Amino acid sequence: MDQLHNQQPFHQLFASYTSKLLRDHFGKGPESVVVSVGHTFITIYLRNFLTPSERILLEQEQEDMIVQTRANLMQAVIPEIISYLEIMNGSKPEEVYYDWNLHKRSGMIAVVSAEAGKQGTTVNREYPVKSEVEAEILHICQQIQKSPEQIDSFELNSRTLLVVRSGVYLELEKALIRLGHGRLLKSVKSGLEKEYIMRSKRLNSLLHQPVSDCFIDWNDKLDKSILLLIMNPPR
Repeated sequence: MDQLHNQQPFHQLFASYTSKLLRDHFGKGPESVVVSVGHTFITIYLRNFLTPSERILLEQEQEDMIVQTRANLMQAVIPEIISYLEIMNGSKPEEVYYDWNLHKRSGMIAVVSAEAGKQGTTVNREYPVKSEVEAEILHICQQIQKSPEQIDSFELNSRTLLVVRSGVYLELEKALIRLGHGRLLKSVKSGLEKEYIMRSKRLNSLLHQPVSDCFIDWNDKLDKSILLLIMNPPR
């Protein structure tokens, strides 16, 4: 698809494709889809994404049931996203992450692809407060879990910050994953970390705007985590 070299058509077409794909699999698509591209990353921010049946389950405090059902559905969604990007870019995306904020009816999908940067967007790898933001994320990690061995962050645009961490699991956590307790472990880690991040006055001050949404996912095989921060999302 040579006509996709211009960044605006890529954002629009990929957002439209993702919205239809989710609607086909979930029965209801998101109200809006915001695609951000930079470096080797493509992030998809979903707003107002909750089906009527999920809303009822959420009211009944059955959040875990929603998460498990969505995990099953995403097993079908992810290969289609990979195939779509492979057709557009000529190479297969390397990693896919996703996470939800059910109470805000939002979600994210993040794709790591060597071809992402070819879509016409230049990411700000050295944004002004990069070292300070990474130091604050490390400080939060040290309070509740193992400090990552490596950390890097990318300002995809003024409202989207992506943090990549490697070497994130303790040996005990790796053992729990091997024993089949990975979903529970991630649920606990995610809840704690999001709570600390959303309460961080230091982070809001550094970014000059409050963090309005936060998403986290892990790759167990790579011992790697993706953290996506959204500031004042587009309306």
